[in-house]
Amino acid sequence: MAESDRRTRILRQHLKTEHLLGVEAVPAGRPQPQGGAEATSRDPVEAPADSSAIGGGVGEASALGTDAKIERLERLDREHVRPCTRCDLCKSRTQTVFGEGDVDARLMFVGEGPGQREDELGRPFVGRAGELLDKQIAAMGLSRQDVYIANIVKCRPPDNRTPTPDEVEACTPHLNEQIMAIRPTVIVSLGAPAAKVLLKTREGIGKLRGMWHQYEGLLPDGPAIAVMPTFHPAFLLRQYTTENRKKVWSDLQKAMERLAQER
Repeated sequence: MAESDRRTRILRQHLKTEHLLGVEAVPAGRPQPQGGAEATSRDPVEAPADSSAIGGGVGEASALGTDAKIERLERLDREHVRPCTRCDLCKSRTQTVFGEGDVDARLMFVGEGPGQREDELGRPFVGRAGELLDKQIAAMGLSRQDVYIANIVKCRPPDNRTPTPDEVEACTPHLNEQIMAIRPTVIVSLGAPAAKVLLKTREGIGKLRGMWHQYEGLLPDGPAIAVMPTFHPAFLLRQYTTENRKKVWSDLQKAMERLAQER
């Protein structure tokens, strides 16, 4: 498909699906990345455990084809995530929630952790927040099968509370391995916990969202990956205001623009 045809198709999809996000108008012109690809804060959180203990190094994943990616991710899930007992979340889970989607996806969404429905089904974002995320993905002219979706922690925190620092530290290597295998062009982080882990910052989501940052977990052997933080769908359901919906839509448009620029 020609680039002009692809852009036209996406624009038509925008116009058809704006109402899903409560957007009254599509901003004109090409959104410009704000602040480059630099994080606004370098106040680091604790460094996660060494991911090299789980899988191969960054260089090993750099030339993986589709089948090799699938094999690598299935092995990570089977041998390291499902039997994981590195934190106390393993004691209350029904099952782990690894992640799903296109292993060759250029766009990856990273959330906080599974909820009750996800814990029951073993799939990410399948509850009410997941339904909203699906609508947001559709508004971008994509489907769930076109992207990859994962969470920081792979087990449900009791009562859907925020994961503790120890739980995040124990599980972050699994997420790093997923990113290492998939190598997306853009990551959209959903909510403050995901943004803080990916960007190693203590800044709140209100200051982070809407501006470009970068995930540096593949350096020095791999590329930095552009990160666009935005509100978590669960937050949006609680604070379903026109202003918040417009902010999320603006963030997603910037992600789409970045993907178009870096084809």
